[in-house]
Amino acid sequence: TFTMAKVIEAVQRPALILAHNKTLAAQLYGEFKSFFPDNAVEYFVSYYDYYMPEAYVPRTDTYIEKESSINEAIDRMRHSATRAILERDDVIIVASVSCIYGIGSVETYSAMTFELTQGEARDPRQVAADLVALQYKRNDQAFGRGTFRMKGDTMDVWPVHQEDRAWKISFFGDEVEAITEFDPLTGKQTRPMEKIKVYANSHYVTPRPTLNQAVESIKEELRQTLAIMTQKGKLLEAQRLEQRTQFDIEMMMATGSCAGIENYSRYLTGRRAGEPPPTLFEYLPDNAMIFVDESHQTIPQIGAMFRGDFNRKFTLSEFGFRLPSCLDNRPLKFDEWEKMRPQTVHVSATPGPWELNQTGGVFTEQIIRPTHLIDPPVEIRPVYKDNANQVDDCIHEVKETAKRGYRSLVTTLTKKMAEQLTEHMTEMGVRVRYMHSDIDTIERIEIIRDLRLGKFDCLIGINLLREGLDIPECAFVGILDADKEGFLRSETSLIQTIGRAARNSEARVVLYADHITGSMERA
Repeated sequence: TFTMAKVIEAVQRPALILAHNKTLAAQLYGEFKSFFPDNAVEYFVSYYDYYMPEAYVPRTDTYIEKESSINEAIDRMRHSATRAILERDDVIIVASVSCIYGIGSVETYSAMTFELTQGEARDPRQVAADLVALQYKRNDQAFGRGTFRMKGDTMDVWPVHQEDRAWKISFFGDEVEAITEFDPLTGKQTRPMEKIKVYANSHYVTPRPTLNQAVESIKEELRQTLAIMTQKGKLLEAQRLEQRTQFDIEMMMATGSCAGIENYSRYLTGRRAGEPPPTLFEYLPDNAMIFVDESHQTIPQIGAMFRGDFNRKFTLSEFGFRLPSCLDNRPLKFDEWEKMRPQTVHVSATPGPWELNQTGGVFTEQIIRPTHLIDPPVEIRPVYKDNANQVDDCIHEVKETAKRGYRSLVTTLTKKMAEQLTEHMTEMGVRVRYMHSDIDTIERIEIIRDLRLGKFDCLIGINLLREGLDIPECAFVGILDADKEGFLRSETSLIQTIGRAARNSEARVVLYADHITGSMERA
């Protein structure tokens, strides 16, 4: 991270940092915030706390409706990120792979804004109408993010990118008399403002003329699709499709939006069939650069996103739940991402085949870390020896490490073993926790924080104690059954797990194995 920060400092260009999961992205965001306190460091990840995509299972004739809950804080940060890219040069965005999914086109998003300047002539009613066009809601009772309220000659607007600041606009007749920023909780004014710029409350906002045009195109596609379906004798599907699409069209005409509006994104953004959807990459300026962190994990993820999405949507359009154009609401394909990305730096301790192929096998190796630490010493011990097994030895090491005031990480091969080991260690008087895939993002961050604070001494995991887990207090890493060749004990996995001990000068790593495998040798 420090090296990436130094490169950004040297080239003075906007940067996008891609991470392969939210936990790692959150950690990177925190680190870049501390490296660049005065820059626009932004966070752009998927804003769903829970997401069940719309799907249809023909075999059992089951339709699953889309169900999701949106995280307010992350939605605000996404708006803050897109706004910062368009307004500032010193922007650093930490994003997960969700940034290859479609958002509204940058042309409409940047065009659907308006400015207010102190002293200019503006009718307050017109300003209110402009806000409604940007999908702001008027709410005089419950003032919240993305709403506005009017009282006499003053209007309060809570901009969608602000967490704890809102704007008070005072009119004198048809003139903007003063604009001040205030804290909506206490009402205390924080500073006067010369002018403000309001961006849309949604990334999918569409100007009325475009919307009318889109509806015409949707009706045309509906007519053609219904004709084909009737011809094939798919009468039930045709009736279902007509009913659902007409309802969406009526909603769009009345409110400017509808549930699942992203399925019509091809028409709303004016793209042709098969063209890539507008994504965050189109917002980036030409001189931006990308860092792909832990590229051996992130690159395969980018490739996998499109395929799963396509199969699900194809079934929906076959059975009359969606128009065929819903296939264009999709993540970027790998080759499209490849064409769109600006200059890229791939960062990984274990680069994947694709990155090495791109650079012709040439890479820059960082031997000396900015922390001046060398690689941790690695020892190999037998699984069984003198009536004692790997678990007994591991417990002894964990206790010794705890006495020295440090923490331990232990990785096992199966969930069952991790659970039994946790139980056994607890009985032996070790303060231990177990981290597995069912624990959600926020709780994982809390567990790691508790480990660092010393609320317990040892963390047991299977595949989570790898990339991006940064625990300087860790002085012992134990890898059980290291000689069982497979995904969890491959060269890459072993290097990544051993690397968790490279944050502490006194750390060491023990691999428990009866014989040395090829992967262990290379790692």
